[in-house]
Amino acid sequence: MTPPAAVAKRPAPKTPTAEQVMKQLRAMGTAQNRKVYARHGAPENMLGVSYADFGKLKKQIKTDHNLAKQLWDTGIMDAQILAAMVCDPAQLTKSECDAWVKDATCYQVANELAGAVARSPYAISRYEKWRKSKPEFTQAAAWATLAGVFKHAPDAVSDAIGREAITRIETTIHTAPNRAREAMNTCLIAIGTYREPLRAAAIAAAIRIGKVEVDHGDTSCKTPDAASYIEKSAAHLARKKGK
Repeated sequence: MTPPAAVAKRPAPKTPTAEQVMKQLRAMGTAQNRKVYARHGAPENMLGVSYADFGKLKKQIKTDHNLAKQLWDTGIMDAQILAAMVCDPAQLTKSECDAWVKDATCYQVANELAGAVARSPYAISRYEKWRKSKPEFTQAAAWATLAGVFKHAPDAVSDAIGREAITRIETTIHTAPNRAREAMNTCLIAIGTYREPLRAAAIAAAIRIGKVEVDHGDTSCKTPDAASYIEKSAAHLARKKGK
């Protein structure tokens, strides 16, 4: 009897090189997006890639820490955003986190980096270190990191840290740098939304804080009222859990 033909294995897809990814990023950038990002305070060293296209590249690349490091080292905003999206949080080191946050020249990069750091082993230690820093985007990354932990891994951070953060936000938010204020407001919302035992304290602090002024550049963006946002988000989560 003739043996069955061997089933040919599909070759594993090749990981794109940094040069190939940069070529894709440059092709995806548009003048219109550059104008939009500039109005949001982005630096001149950008290509104008949309977040929809970032999503496509992220899906294509998945996770590649070595590629992420090469993209980050270009110093181009779009490449650094993508680097934060495709890096491996488990492979991030403390020194790498600290070096990268120093490179952040806009809140878009700081936010994406914070999203990765929030899933790393150093999330809380970087939050505690960075919130004491003077640079605006380092402070913003600190609070965005803590917000990310509360959102994606609420059991990984203690109520004591949450209560301390609420108190710190309430007492310092109005004197913090612009984008740090925005990140602190977002963090307060995350604490109140995703940690039920701290919800009442977060809402009470938000009410005492009052309106948070953030300069969003030449845009129509508005800073959400944390108290009402927490209540709406918490209700939404409760409805989802009830399904």
